[in-house]
Order: sequence, then structure tokens, then C-alpha cells
Amino acid sequence: MSKVKTVKGTREFYPEQMFLRNFIFDKVRAASQMFGYQEWDGPFIETIDLYAAKSGEELVKKQSFTFEDRGGELVTLRPELTPSLARMIAEKQNELTYPVRWWSFGPFWRYEQPQKGRSREFFQWNIDMLGVNSPEADAELIAVGATFLRSVGLSPERALIYVNNRRLMDSEFDALGISQEKRLDVSNLVDRRTKMESTKWDAYGLEIGLSQTQLAGLKDILGNFDLWKKSDELTRLFAALEVLGVKDYVKFDPNIMRGLLYYTGTVFEAFDTSGSLKRAIFGGGRYDNLLADVGGQPLSGVGFAMGDVVIGIILQEAGLLPEFEPSPAQVLVTVFNESLWLESYRLAAELRINGLNVLVFPEPAKLPKQFKFADKMKMKVAVTVGPDEAEKGLAAVKNLSNGNQIIVKREAVANEIRKLLEA
Repeated sequence: MSKVKTVKGTREFYPEQMFLRNFIFDKVRAASQMFGYQEWDGPFIETIDLYAAKSGEELVKKQSFTFEDRGGELVTLRPELTPSLARMIAEKQNELTYPVRWWSFGPFWRYEQPQKGRSREFFQWNIDMLGVNSPEADAELIAVGATFLRSVGLSPERALIYVNNRRLMDSEFDALGISQEKRLDVSNLVDRRTKMESTKWDAYGLEIGLSQTQLAGLKDILGNFDLWKKSDELTRLFAALEVLGVKDYVKFDPNIMRGLLYYTGTVFEAFDTSGSLKRAIFGGGRYDNLLADVGGQPLSGVGFAMGDVVIGIILQEAGLLPEFEPSPAQVLVTVFNESLWLESYRLAAELRINGLNVLVFPEPAKLPKQFKFADKMKMKVAVTVGPDEAEKGLAAVKNLSNGNQIIVKREAVANEIRKLLEA
């Protein structure tokens, strides 16, 4: 019989992969909560109409896992979280306490071509502050991202957050005489700069209707890394980042554009500066039109999203993951023989009541076999109750790291184990 294959682009989380996923989740939770953000989530299945209102046509028609439910309604596995956020905020807009600081970490699906750093099934961190419109609020979100990078061991030499401002770029485009009708094309041109040969990039700029003068002026803008000093918003942003203690993680880059139709002010993206992946670790920015398409009142916000695939690859390549622990239990209670099987269960129950994670070997077996199992599972302590110990109310506690063993009274076993685990 042939093996049943997984669905293309999905992921299997064996314990080692689950360990990585949980490591990222724990760091995400810690960074979010350190700044006072509340955890939330939305439905995993939404109507396609929600995304038709908020998202681009490509996402709705080409990248969504869409199907008709048994009631005949067209629904989709969620490809992003922002539309759900908009709807949920709009539903209780007058009941919430502002500013809203929310974060989430959950599964998403996009029908894309699987490749390194991208799968059809992924987990994503979303974090937003709603109800405040200031560069200082933007700085706080950037600081959350920088705090996460620091917490996983990525120094500013390894990862940086590049910042720009849409209003600054629009004023520069105005000075060049670039019409509003061409802004989307010009933004796409800027976004492709690092992905195209310079001659082809120039040709593409002329193809979308820029003059030679405008193209030369655009190149000057994109090469001016002091341009931020012309922006009051960015000046305030960098001052806030300084006092937040994360300025070393942040650099101005006029080449960062992000979605023209979505972001209205500060935009930012984090990149691994020395690894094999050129994809962003996370990205986001300031938006002012979150609720308009779902019936809510205007509400400004700032936020970012980070998928788990790219950051997982970066952490593995950089050797920044802690050692995988095969078992959450560091204590093995052996089963000496069949007549003492339940005695081993009784001892394990006593230890669990004392707050210890304990694994009992599943059946009677020779002790060397049980100790070998404990070694493979990287456990630290083994406890045995043989006939002599059972008769006298004792237990043998073995330090698996050095092989030393002592006999103690049953009531002292938990304390003895704690000493070994803390040593």
C-alpha cells in the first residue's frame, strides 16, 4: 500500500519542529506582553467577502484557499489577519478602551509556490496599536520588534529594521513632478530596485512614464540616507527610539516602500543582514484607513506582522536555538518488576503532586535498558523502587549525569530530586 502524502506546502511538526515553533511563540509572547499588549485572535475561516473589501485582488483570487461550504457560502482559510481585526474593532468600536494594544500568533494559509522561506501554511505574529497617531507610537511598535530580535539572540550586526515614511516620499515625488496616477507604478519600481539589474531598472522606469530627469531625481532620493532629517515625523521617531534603547537596531532607508494603498506614514521592515535569506523577517507601518471598508469610524493604527518560517530558518542557521529537550519530564521512575509496577506508579503520582514532571517506564524491563532510554531522552534523574526499598519505605535516586546513586526515604525523594535538578 502506497504512503499517503501530505498536502503540498503544508508542514509537519515533529517534536523538534514543534520545539522551534514554541520557542518563537514564547519569545513573541514575552516581547508583546513586556509592552502591555493583550492577546487576541479571530476565526480561522472567514467569508471571502471580508477580504474582497480589504485585500488586493491577487490575494483574493489567486492566493486564498477558497471553497463553498455546505450552506453554499464562499469561505476561505484566512490568508491574513488585518481584515478580521478591522471587523472585530468596528463591531465594538465604542466599547473598547483606547489605545487598543493587541497581539496574536496563529495559523494562516496562502496558495503560493512553496520555496525556501515560504510555505502555504504558516504561523504569523500580528501586533497593532489602534487609536493613537504619533511617531512615538510608531517607535513603540518598532521597539517591540527590536526587543524580539534581541531576545532571540539576533544582534544589530545580524538583523536591522529599515525605516521610511510615506509622507516624506510623497513630498519628494511631488518635488519631482510625479503625478498621483504614477505613484503606484513608481512605488513598485522602487520595490524592485534590489531585484533587477540597474540597466533594466532604468528601462522599466522610463517604460512606466518617468522622464530622464525624474528618473535621475528618483535615484538621488533613493541614495540619500540623510533624507529623514527633512521629516519631522522621522526626527521624532528616531528620538523616541533612542530613549527606548533600540536605536542601534534601526536605520533609515528610502528604498523601503511597502503597500502604497495601505500604509500612510511610517513604514518599516526587518532583515537578516548576513544570512542566506533575502526575505523580510517582519514588516509593517502606520495606517489610517483600517475600518472604512467594514463600516467603522476612521481609526488610525500602527502594526506589523512576522511569519514563523523565515525567522525559524534564520535562528537555525545562526545556531541561536537552545538545545532540544526530547522529554518535558527530567525524572524517570523505573519499573523494577511486574509485582512493583503499581508501586512505581504510586511513587510517580507522589512526585507529580510535589510539582515534578515525571515519566514512568511503560513496562518492567532490565534496569540498564531503562537507564539507556532515559539517557536518550536527556533525562537527569532516575528513581527505582526495588523489593528491598519497597519493604523499608525507601527509594534509589540516581544522578544520570555521573551515575551516582543514593538511597533515601520516600518522603525525601522529591527534595533530593530538586537538589539534583538545580545543581
